Amino acid sequence: SPKMQRIMSVLPEFSKSDATILVLGESGTGKELFAGAIHVQSSRAANRYVILDCSTLSSSLLESELFGHVKGAFTDATHDKQGIFGVANHGTLFLDELSNLNLEIQSKLLRVMESREYKPVGDSRTLKTDVRIIAATNRDLSVLVAEGSFREDLFYRLNVFPIRIPPLRERKEDIPRLAYHFLRLFCKETGKKIEGFS
Repeated sequence: SPKMQRIMSVLPEFSKSDATILVLGESGTGKELFAGAIHVQSSRAANRYVILDCSTLSSSLLESELFGHVKGAFTDATHDKQGIFGVANHGTLFLDELSNLNLEIQSKLLRVMESREYKPVGDSRTLKTDVRIIAATNRDLSVLVAEGSFREDLFYRLNVFPIRIPPLRERKEDIPRLAYHFLRLFCKETGKKIEGFS
């Protein structure tokens, strides 16, 4: 569809840049696929592409997951753990459903984006990271900023290259192409030969 062709036409430009990208769209529109395509075409393609779904972890676990922790930082911290900013160093970090971050984590994320530095939980050391961030959300961040649940400075830091992925109802002409793509995929997986759809 023309809408998707326009999005695909900017993919090389987004891939060449190291700027932060904000991918907007409803659940199921393919935000993660788009982020992965940017990484694969970027200069960081040989390095890690790490995905973190911000909606699946509690705030305390999320901080440890992002920044890591040292042994003894909290009750269950029996050993040092490298955070995602360390694991994804020189690669790409895809933060899915970013709107679920609380204000404290947002503040720490902003610091990493501004200084490229972070502290593991319970550590006095400051570590460096070189990570390209691609963030995604299915919510309107400007509304969350107005409500006071999302930091305005973080919103502007993330909103460098915003891109909206339209839902299928806005590009119905893509449905047959997608249907046949999945038909071929499942025929290969199941060993069946189904030609098409009635």
